[in-house]
Amino acid sequence: MTDHGHALQFGSFLTPSAAHPDRTVALAQLCEQVGLDLVTFQDHPYQPAFLDTWTLMGFVAARTRTVSLAPNVVNLPLRPPAVLARSVAALDLLSGGRVELGLGAGAFWDAIEAMGGHRLAPRQAVVALGEAIEVLRQSWDTGARGGVRVDGEVHRVVGAKRGPAPAHDVGIWLGAYKPRMLELTGRVADGWLPSLGYLAEGDLAAGNARIDDAARAAGRSPAAVRRLLNVTGRFTGTPGSAPLEGPVEQWVEVLAGLALEHGTSTFVLGSDDPDDLRRFAGEVAPAVRELVEAERSAPAAPAAPAAPAAPARAAVARAGVARSRLAVRPTPDDGARRSPRRVWDEGTRPVGPAPDPDRDYTPHDQATGQHLVDVHDHLRGELAQVQDLVEQVAAGALGVAAARSHLQTMTLRQNNWTLGTYCESFCRVVTTHHTLEDQSMLPHLRRSDPRLAPVVDRLAEEHLVIHEVLEGVDQALVALVAAPGAEGIEDLRAAVDLLADTLLSHLSYEERELVEPLARLGMQPGRS
Repeated sequence: MTDHGHALQFGSFLTPSAAHPDRTVALAQLCEQVGLDLVTFQDHPYQPAFLDTWTLMGFVAARTRTVSLAPNVVNLPLRPPAVLARSVAALDLLSGGRVELGLGAGAFWDAIEAMGGHRLAPRQAVVALGEAIEVLRQSWDTGARGGVRVDGEVHRVVGAKRGPAPAHDVGIWLGAYKPRMLELTGRVADGWLPSLGYLAEGDLAAGNARIDDAARAAGRSPAAVRRLLNVTGRFTGTPGSAPLEGPVEQWVEVLAGLALEHGTSTFVLGSDDPDDLRRFAGEVAPAVRELVEAERSAPAAPAAPAAPAAPARAAVARAGVARSRLAVRPTPDDGARRSPRRVWDEGTRPVGPAPDPDRDYTPHDQATGQHLVDVHDHLRGELAQVQDLVEQVAAGALGVAAARSHLQTMTLRQNNWTLGTYCESFCRVVTTHHTLEDQSMLPHLRRSDPRLAPVVDRLAEEHLVIHEVLEGVDQALVALVAAPGAEGIEDLRAAVDLLADTLLSHLSYEERELVEPLARLGMQPGRS
């Protein structure tokens, strides 16, 4: 067993599509909302179908608050290391320490040359990567005396000023496959980031062994190198031909096995499907954490590995995971309303079955119920920011004098544009959230417990009403942009007040009725 005991992390590997940039950003925001730890983007500067990765990361950092960001992996031949060092440090400072750095030696050399980069032989590329890491480390070491000096075979930096230092110790993760790269990873890197699809049978164990040997030879502990893995697969109702083709339980068993047997502590899912990302975060990640923690805390010799398709919950039970009463608390509705309008009669809402007072729940069960509250809390926070933006714009509009200058007018337009962009993003997130519920979670709950059918039907109806209310916000924004003024501001404020009343009431009702069923039944089974 090569488990180094690192805390498990789960992330996404998103396509930086230039054709749909708003969708790319929305997917990154969704990853944060569903609880993933990390969002990564591939970096191919020569690919015109892709957004520039570093620009995209900066934009996403401004639209998120907690999730870490990383290129997966930086194309080093087109990003000079001395400049890259400052780019990484700047974004890490601006984002509050949320940037990590995946690095690659380079590939697609014809395309690199076409953009002005230099073609390197395989040995040179590895040498260049090692020199670049030295440039990065020296640049960030602002406590050392003198400038950055690396007189390398490929990279030469002669006295560049150090700094700025990043907000935290940025991890340098190498996308390595061959012996020289693996040895470099063990000597100087903070992480190994291969893709499972590029590894043949035995490559993971062999790569780990080579990294461990190189780390020891350099006087480092092998545990200093985090083991990350890009994974792809398909959620289906029944096991398929590939390890990650099957139901959630199969994914859980496979990833837990990789963590315990190969020390993999960060799993990065390559998918642009919001349903897959949500399932990965809400169902796979908590169960993998639970299995690994149970195995790590088991006192005896390790048990025989479970069959790949064994149910995760059975494995958890075998590991002796403690169960306890449901501690997840739905968010109560305080009854406060800002709008005189009512879009539904709250008194006619159905009530689901009463929970079993003697039932206990595993930590995974509890996490499933808590996941709904966490996603809703993020939506509540976003709504508060929308309301705040409306008030800021309203204050500026009401202070406008008749003789306002052209510059002041442009500032007002900028405020309107900022508000419109933010509201549009929020509305898209809410709509995506409800679409995922309608297509997956709610049908699953109806099938699993028919007593929930009236509640499920009412929630689906309320989703349609919320969509209409969101459309009202959009219409008020359009009207305000077309005719700025106090009347338009008041109409927008009224639309957002109605949205707040509607959404907060709905979220509380949904949590009240679904937190316990979700803990009992889960989000959904794997589907084809």
